[in-house]
Amino acid sequence: MPHQRAILEAYVEQAIDQPDVALQLPTGSGKTLVGLLIGEWRRRKYNEKVVYLCPTRQLVHQTASQADKNYGLDVLSFAGSAGDYLPADVAKYKSGQGIAVTTYNSLFNINPFFSDPDTVIVDDAHAAENYIASMWTLEIRPSEDAHKALHAAVCGVLKPHLSNIDYSRLVGLGDSSADASWVDKIPTPILCEIRDDLVEILEAHIGNSSLKYAWSKLKDHVDSCHLYVSANSILLRPLVPPTWAHPAFEKAKHRIFMSATLGEGGDLERLTGRQNITRLPVPKGFEVQGVGRRFFMFPGMSLDLQKSEDLRIQLMKVAGRSVVLAPSQAACDAIAEKVQKDLRYKIFSAEDIERSKAKFIGSDRAVAILAGRYDGIDFPRDECRLLSVDGLPRAMNAQERFMMSKMGAAVLFNERIQTRVLQAIGRCTRALQDYSAVYVTGVELQDYLADMKRQKFFHPELQAELAFGVEQSIDVDEKNFSENFRIFLANEREWAEANDQIVANTKEMERESFPAMDELSEAVKFEIRYQKAMWQSDYVAAFGEAKNVLGYLKAPELRGYRALWYYLSGSAAYLASEAGHAQLMVSAREQFGQAKKATNALPWLVKLARFSADDSVANLQDQDSVEQVEQLENFLCSIGILHEGNFATLEKKILEGLENPKEFEQAHRLIGEVLGFQSKKVESSGSPDPWWISKTTCLVFEDHADALPTSELNVTKARQVAGHPAWIKANSPETAELQIIPILISPVLKANEGAIPHLQEVRLWPLSDFRKWVKKALNVIRELRHTLNEPGDIVWRAEASQRLDAEGLTMTKIVATLNASPAIDFFS
Repeated sequence: MPHQRAILEAYVEQAIDQPDVALQLPTGSGKTLVGLLIGEWRRRKYNEKVVYLCPTRQLVHQTASQADKNYGLDVLSFAGSAGDYLPADVAKYKSGQGIAVTTYNSLFNINPFFSDPDTVIVDDAHAAENYIASMWTLEIRPSEDAHKALHAAVCGVLKPHLSNIDYSRLVGLGDSSADASWVDKIPTPILCEIRDDLVEILEAHIGNSSLKYAWSKLKDHVDSCHLYVSANSILLRPLVPPTWAHPAFEKAKHRIFMSATLGEGGDLERLTGRQNITRLPVPKGFEVQGVGRRFFMFPGMSLDLQKSEDLRIQLMKVAGRSVVLAPSQAACDAIAEKVQKDLRYKIFSAEDIERSKAKFIGSDRAVAILAGRYDGIDFPRDECRLLSVDGLPRAMNAQERFMMSKMGAAVLFNERIQTRVLQAIGRCTRALQDYSAVYVTGVELQDYLADMKRQKFFHPELQAELAFGVEQSIDVDEKNFSENFRIFLANEREWAEANDQIVANTKEMERESFPAMDELSEAVKFEIRYQKAMWQSDYVAAFGEAKNVLGYLKAPELRGYRALWYYLSGSAAYLASEAGHAQLMVSAREQFGQAKKATNALPWLVKLARFSADDSVANLQDQDSVEQVEQLENFLCSIGILHEGNFATLEKKILEGLENPKEFEQAHRLIGEVLGFQSKKVESSGSPDPWWISKTTCLVFEDHADALPTSELNVTKARQVAGHPAWIKANSPETAELQIIPILISPVLKANEGAIPHLQEVRLWPLSDFRKWVKKALNVIRELRHTLNEPGDIVWRAEASQRLDAEGLTMTKIVATLNASPAIDFFS
């Protein structure tokens, strides 16, 4: 085809002798053929050994099948264990008689079978990061039996360096959404302190486990790695995968990276560890050409969760064959259980269709439910007309999550996230003639696709498809959704009119570039040089390269990423001082100080206080506030920031609950969660009513909402509220370091004489005042919600912190107000 010829000519003219080349060919443009032709040509002309890499074994089989059936090319398929490779195929590859098509993991392992290729072609390069980085990633998961003892031992080493709250999260004692989403990083100076103990533990525990391969690559480079902790894993890895240290990849003469979306901000370089990649432009005309037709359905804009799930079942019945993409195996299991119960359709997993989709395609009633497979498996033509995408594939590992949520560096991942989303929604539209409905579930994904502020970064045709889908999804019922889906499947006159509208709207739309892409692109080569120097323990050189990176990060949108690089610069200087360059300790302290000053909205940077030029203790009030705002942001994103429905439902539940003594405690717990505190409640003998936890303080409540204003506070109730701090200390170990304040919420105006001695430390929050305060709080949170654009928005965090403080909604202000109202003064 003309565009394929154009890209081949550009390759010969501009890139044939370049070591690293990137080819961007949109979905449906035949990039597999282009890659295979280049590989075949180099094999024949230069007698090279050529390896063509795919993310999964399923794609290996798919690529080999396309080469044979569609293109008439004879390639060699290598999937599975090296011991199972056919001897004849091995001989052909080694003698340069055929291209080897295999998985990333076949090249990126400590003893690769393909140890000396001349040309490496990386297909779907956008998906390469986790496959490549896994070679230098040690992840300890307490959910795996083989990791439990190791996880417990490492937790013991980390305990002195974590707050009690964070330690409880690490060892699995957290039970809230904030606990589940928690991620943190051990600062480099602390990692240096615990390095020897950590290495000894890892050496003793890993043995012949599956972790031994990654550990063999990391154990001599712990100082150049980063240690992340979360509720479900402990992760050790370098910032950028050191592919230059892997001869099978580094010594190849030629590396070709192919993708439908390569990005503009240096993301490909960060994914692959290559600092200079020659990019060939998209063939003329393809930058505005769409692929197939998608009809987006957003059930969450009109239906509650249960009705959305029931509607998906109805549509599956109409479609006959459908595909579901979900973020986790647990989510897939839940969907599969409902499909089996309501439809009794045959269910296929990724493993079931890895080698062949024939059984799935051959069934008129089937559902493929795939965990975490947002790319890689295609269902073109009539293989599937209903694609359900559940959840936003935002952060794929703890490092990404940390940078987005803790460092406010989401701008760095704009292209990466968009690519994942585009790959997910395009699984069933791979060519111009394809068409598929896309059923979007999960608040985050719905918000991402429907937000007009984000849509401007999409292809014009996708913008028009999304706008039409949103229009058809608001204020409609299940019957409307089903009818629209049938019209789309019929693909006749009624749909033709809708399609004409989408085409017309496409012509009026333009695509914009993400902000700060030029600066990120310029900085990336120095980022990789920094990691190279760190890997070689040349910390002085790494310090210099980190400062070079900082010279390019000027845009306001990069404030969080700039703070990260001040920290990395300080870390390199700190390590250099520890390695004998004592004079650089001053520079380390200065850089850590600059990281703290870069933005006040990142609580993680407060941890650098003890290492910065200013040795003063961090302002704990500020620490409380920024932590609260971070958790508030997570909560708002979890319920949706684009549409009012979920927040309005929650608000109604809180306000009505506070008026009903039987529902009061649950409503009280919810408002604490809405405000960004850890808000907990358990039902056990002697337990308090809800308690709210911040970084420094625990407010523990006794809800006396069922009392009459004319009644008196009795001794039992007074003794009960006074004893709550002791209960908290005994049953909630994460609060051991916190100030614990008992609070009575009550409408009563008098207390029995015997109750008064028990109220010495108790604070009173009159019931009517509390209800008024909650109404004000909900109004403020609603307004803040409307200004939140995306997770990690540090400008929003700063503004939200100021607003909460001004309205008396921070822990510091709440405590100050309560301290002005001791219960003993009120009742005496």
